[in-house]
Amino acid sequence: MAPQIKTELPGPQSKRFVELSRRYEPHSMSDQVPLVWERAEDVWITDVDGNVFLDFSSGVLVTNVGHCHPRYVEAIREQAGKLFNCYDFVNPNRVLLAEKLVQLTPPHLNKAFLLTTGCEATESCVKMARRFHEGYEILTFGGAFHGRLYGAMAFGGNVGVKRGFGPLMPGVLMAPFPYCYRCPLGQKLETCDLACIDYLDYVVKTQSTGALCAVITEPYQGGAGSIIPPPGWFERLDEWRRERGMLLIVDEVQSSFGRTGKWFAIEHWGLEPDLIALGKGLGSGVPCSAVVGRAEIMDVLKPGEMSSTNGGNPLSCAAGLAALEIIDREGLVENARVVGEAMLAGFREIEQRSPILGDVRGMGLAIGLEIVEDKASKTPAPELTKAVIWECYQRGLCLIAPIGFYGNVIRVAPPLTIERNWAEWGVGIIGEALEAVARQAGK
Repeated sequence: MAPQIKTELPGPQSKRFVELSRRYEPHSMSDQVPLVWERAEDVWITDVDGNVFLDFSSGVLVTNVGHCHPRYVEAIREQAGKLFNCYDFVNPNRVLLAEKLVQLTPPHLNKAFLLTTGCEATESCVKMARRFHEGYEILTFGGAFHGRLYGAMAFGGNVGVKRGFGPLMPGVLMAPFPYCYRCPLGQKLETCDLACIDYLDYVVKTQSTGALCAVITEPYQGGAGSIIPPPGWFERLDEWRRERGMLLIVDEVQSSFGRTGKWFAIEHWGLEPDLIALGKGLGSGVPCSAVVGRAEIMDVLKPGEMSSTNGGNPLSCAAGLAALEIIDREGLVENARVVGEAMLAGFREIEQRSPILGDVRGMGLAIGLEIVEDKASKTPAPELTKAVIWECYQRGLCLIAPIGFYGNVIRVAPPLTIERNWAEWGVGIIGEALEAVARQAGK
């Protein structure tokens, strides 16, 4: 397949469905380009007007095995004819998926609990940590996104998720994350000696009641703008929390199952967290999430204290098992690493000549492009960012709405099945769009 734009965009059917959406659905969802998906295959999306787009979204880092992979579809169809739901009764798929997750994760993690959404997984991690540990305070980071329910909002670090919903869950300490392009402490990476780690002591001294429990963090901050921590930061954080007897919870909901060029992003730093939250790519389309952790933590809960109506259902677990098999069999982790490196190199070449592409950062097929008014001031340019995404849409490339603190970061996250030639084509389209928008803005 290839991009094919047959109508003006949006096409007539797309306009009709967008209008119906505005009439009957709440406006609380993100504001995407008017691409109305009808079907998708591998890395290709066909809209309701027959236009074909290359997908650089993965449905927000979900479809790691591509859209409607034949083996994946077959596994779901086969399970759909047998059993959908059996609540907490044991079913083979749930047990086999739990076993597989324990086998894939570091050896010290030896139990897995299946759920439905990533938010459920992050909140369950915190519940388990608080039950196990004598403390209750959770240290988290500015810019963090762990979900939209009340617990997850509390240990999230962006007012855009929390505005108007207070008061939130107490017992949360907030520290700055190493956003080195815009350091919240006003430091320079070359000379700071990771001052943000030293600052954690100030956070504890000014915010804690002396009941420290756990640190929760993402390997990279997705929603805040695909922010990658600098070398040495995770190792220092791990040392800091161990010295204080705190558990480590890593939210790998969007960074796992090959997305960063490793099965799990923690492998980049050799981390040994106590609990990991998983989701998105685990189900690769069918909602499925999990907590994988140390047995002594997870076993503190008594029977009936944590269960889920749909968590671990046979259909979701069949999808999860099929997705993991496909990722392994087709070498998608390595593909994400190789293609991701090529894409980063391409974007860095564009960065050298683009007056509005301020920063390029990424790991594997999780890439962020920060758009600015000019490189000297680094002034965020959210309107220019929207315009770039629109120009890409007009050229047959699907990107999600801008992300980041200032709404000025383009998230690039194609399915892990993408071939290098199409990845490079997409990079070129983004380069063209950046050039067109800069020219229109008189840059």
